[in-house]
Amino acid sequence: MNNELDKIFDSFDKNSIFKDKSFLQSNYKPEAIPHREKEINQIASILAPVLRGEKTSNLFLYGNTGTGKTLSIFKVQEALEKRMQQSVNSGFELKIQYINCKLKQVADTEYRILAEIIRQLGGEVPATGLPTQAVYSKFIEMIDGKKQLLVLILDEVDQLVKKISNNFLYNLTRLNSELSKSQISLVGISNDLTFLENIDPRVKSSLSEEEIIFSPYNALQIQDILLKRVEGAFKEKVLDAGVVAKCGAYAARESGDVRRALDLLRVAGELAERENSKKVTVNHIDEAKRKIERDKILDIISNHPKQFQVVLNSIILLSEEKKSIPLFTGDIYHHYHKYCTSNKIEPLTQRRVGDIIQEFDMLGIINVRVISKGRGGRMREIKLVISDGVLKKAKEIINSSVNYD
Repeated sequence: MNNELDKIFDSFDKNSIFKDKSFLQSNYKPEAIPHREKEINQIASILAPVLRGEKTSNLFLYGNTGTGKTLSIFKVQEALEKRMQQSVNSGFELKIQYINCKLKQVADTEYRILAEIIRQLGGEVPATGLPTQAVYSKFIEMIDGKKQLLVLILDEVDQLVKKISNNFLYNLTRLNSELSKSQISLVGISNDLTFLENIDPRVKSSLSEEEIIFSPYNALQIQDILLKRVEGAFKEKVLDAGVVAKCGAYAARESGDVRRALDLLRVAGELAERENSKKVTVNHIDEAKRKIERDKILDIISNHPKQFQVVLNSIILLSEEKKSIPLFTGDIYHHYHKYCTSNKIEPLTQRRVGDIIQEFDMLGIINVRVISKGRGGRMREIKLVISDGVLKKAKEIINSSVNYD
């Protein structure tokens, strides 16, 4: 047994594929961000007044996953902070804080996200136990003790609103009227282009926002980005002809997601390495695509709340029952509500279930097609698109999690 393990470890010691895998990872920050110069300049123009100590308009960045939104705001943040370090006697401080609103235990309650912001600013709040208003008071005390400008970057801000409600954004914007020495500006990042359309008009009015839309990358742009990363990530001549082009084509078909293309390259390289292959081939890309799709969907199902799993189970059961008969939102909600009632679960509203269905569509678990009924309005036709192999494992995860009979 030990001899077999030694052979495996020896083969990895002789790695002939990777030079530096970090070039392909999501947390890598490149020096340059190709094909996003226009958006970066727009962000810089909107935020530039903070260098004079002036509050800017709240800014929202929209675009599909992997279109450079977060990298672009980080680039501008870095430049602003460098400029502030070079300035002398500015008379105020500039603080730019980044919060990932999708992280559990950080942005799932108003208390926790405020505690995280306070922690990043150098303060402390107990994990639980204080009234939320007391945490707000602590936050105000921290930022208004001296003249400063606080820019809060809320990544995946739509997830925050889903978990907490849009009152948190309203409360943040209204805090400016209570501050005497400081001001707060917000930068929201969202994959949901309709995010602000669905929030309370009172909240939207208080935001006074500007918007920048990040269009999906096309196949040639993705290839260009990949070629720059490949130089640092892989050893010379290990990628077969057509590998980068195939990654670019796959990613361009799936909403121009560069992260998707980088993941494909990384996993394909890992698969080639495990086989002791000297080359990464287009076959490795196809195998990596299947593996990523399977792992991604199962990970999503495992980590989503129980209500999401109950809705997905209704879609799965109805799809198996009706087979080729089209499914509509009303059918799914009826099945979901019936299950909740019989199992003493508080059901969500039909609108909220509709939001969950829309999220499943965005995640690639289902396909939603809007059908016009003329004067009868529009209906959403839903089709489950999980492969049979993944579906079996998905049902096991759901059954284990929500204890279906």
